Amino acid sequence: MGKDQRVVAENQFLRAEQLFKARQIKKAGNKYHVAGNSYLKLNEFEKAKVSFINGAKSFLILEKFGTSIELFRQSGEVCLHDSKFVEANQIYKEIINYIPKLKFPSDRNSNFVIFSVLSYLCSFVKGSPDEGLDFIKRTKKRVDKEYFKEHSLIKLVSELTIALREDDPNYLDKIKNNVGSYKFRDAELKLLKNVLLLTKFKLLINNTFKLDKETYTTKEIINLNLGFDTSNLLQILKDSFLHYELDEFNITKILVNLSDNLSISKKPKAPFRIEVGKQSHLEFIFKPHFQVDNPRIGPMFLTCELNNNLIFIYETQSIEPHLISPPATLNTSIKNLRPPLIGQTFPLEIVIENKGEGEALDVKIDVEFPEDLKVMRGTTNKQIFSLKTNEELKWEISLKPIEAGDYIIKINLKFMDSDENKIEETKDFPFSIKL
Repeated sequence: MGKDQRVVAENQFLRAEQLFKARQIKKAGNKYHVAGNSYLKLNEFEKAKVSFINGAKSFLILEKFGTSIELFRQSGEVCLHDSKFVEANQIYKEIINYIPKLKFPSDRNSNFVIFSVLSYLCSFVKGSPDEGLDFIKRTKKRVDKEYFKEHSLIKLVSELTIALREDDPNYLDKIKNNVGSYKFRDAELKLLKNVLLLTKFKLLINNTFKLDKETYTTKEIINLNLGFDTSNLLQILKDSFLHYELDEFNITKILVNLSDNLSISKKPKAPFRIEVGKQSHLEFIFKPHFQVDNPRIGPMFLTCELNNNLIFIYETQSIEPHLISPPATLNTSIKNLRPPLIGQTFPLEIVIENKGEGEALDVKIDVEFPEDLKVMRGTTNKQIFSLKTNEELKWEISLKPIEAGDYIIKINLKFMDSDENKIEETKDFPFSIKL
């Protein structure tokens, strides 16, 4: 009966600990390495990672930097096997600190490129490719220019970037065809395949915006339907090279860019489930507040998560809703404040009210009286800068009737709505003077 391999691994790790405490550093480092491989065969990823890292640190003490970097790389591989991309990224970034201690420039150049690109790929699958690019750019300063430019891994990163910028999946086929030149290990190659998968998702998902109306006033809500079509993803999931199974994924976060005059009143609750191969619909409600030259909804940034692990951020299109100001309407009325008598002065009140939904601007009022209604006091012309919704303007004019009769009082209005459209109207008011 064979030995229990888990017990074997535990004993190897304990022996490494004993050797390290006894300051037999080289033997300890080697034994940690052996324990790490034993744990890896058992899929004990966390214990394997700890073993490899302890081994790497042992060889740092001995200033065996090449061996230390190799063991750190193996610990990163373990994290990739366990889909712990953030931890792997941290390890790759830590390795960068030890590369300058390598003896030969060629080794330094090679390792700077390898681990900066592995860090980039880890950032990519967690939805932060730009962060990974920034890290490569910082590391570039430490690499020979010509070496950096011609390295196959740097060309890989360039092709990924161009594919996304130009919306062209053909660059991804080029990466697939050159995969042997990258000299990735199994877990690292799987990481690259995940990056290609997410990139194809970003390129092949289609989105459409549909508004419920063609024109809105600034007092009306805007209903928007976002169509999210994943039918093209089925072909990706049939790709034996990528080898990925997926029935659905979640939109875990929605960020909407808006022009300053708009606010969001309602958006889908996250997480929002997306069924692969079908079209989903996300409903949004926006509220306009005032006019601007180019009102805009979007782009939206949808954080999508596959199997609670791989993340990509999908950017939608933008749309410009057609907004107009609500109509401004002014109600006009007159009122006798005392019965009018021939030869006697009486006050007449004039009231202008804005009962519309929009603001009336540059309001000009001109009141015309017949000759037999003599103006004794008060002004027949008024001008104000604006009259907002539900605001009113009232004033009194003192009149003296000269003769009895039926007359017409005219009130002429000129104003502009919020879009600076000019509006003119005249209101006639019958007015009788009795004997």
